[in-house]
Amino acid sequence: MEKKSPEQLAQLQLDAYNSKKLVEFVDQYDDNIVVMDFPSNKITLEGKAAFTERYKKLFDENPLLHAELTNRMVKGNYVMDQEFLTGKANGTTGEAIAIYEVNDTHIVKVWFIR
Repeated sequence: MEKKSPEQLAQLQLDAYNSKKLVEFVDQYDDNIVVMDFPSNKITLEGKAAFTERYKKLFDENPLLHAELTNRMVKGNYVMDQEFLTGKANGTTGEAIAIYEVNDTHIVKVWFIR
């Protein structure tokens, strides 16, 4: 497996998200991916199968969904992305902030600041 930098992993998943390339998107994540709320660390999603199911539904229901990166910070094996979301089927827009923890090949944890 090819080693990737934290920034590369964050960008690869963002590009695949915006292209609605589900397989390419989930390939950036570890099989044991854990998604949590920040700062509570409440687990909202666990495992690649559940992760894939959630994002397949999201992409299917929101074919115009797009995340514009407005800020990125990288510190060690953590990446914090601030994004502006458009293209939701319900017409709403919004801001998303995600913190990614990565190893040499995959994103292993994600925290969303709500």
